[in-house]
Amino acid sequence: MYDTIHVGVEATGPGSCRVSVAGDLDLCSAATVRDTLREALSRHGRVVVDCSRLSFIDCTGLSALLAAARVARATGAELRLCAVPHALARLLRLSHTAGAFTIEPEPADRTSPDQPGAPRS
Repeated sequence: MYDTIHVGVEATGPGSCRVSVAGDLDLCSAATVRDTLREALSRHGRVVVDCSRLSFIDCTGLSALLAAARVARATGAELRLCAVPHALARLLRLSHTAGAFTIEPEPADRTSPDQPGAPRS
């Protein structure tokens, strides 16, 4: 069995959480990420996906992220990607799917969007 992905969920405030994705997001791990994001979106109105430790992503991984974007749009939740690595940025550009996400340049932190120095889109 391959242990290629580590996914963590951390509450960051009322109605918001950070989902950290580390490792390879591919055919073997996409279902785990898809399920985790669906669950996070069902519990939180704002979900930030920290991609800073994502080392690889294929089209199946992209599909998991796009499924989460569709759920967020359908439910009125906010889904953001942050610290997008080169491989994911390239895949988003080549597939013309970057517009499905709000992308923040830095890793998600514990500051609220209203505090000075907090990441903004």
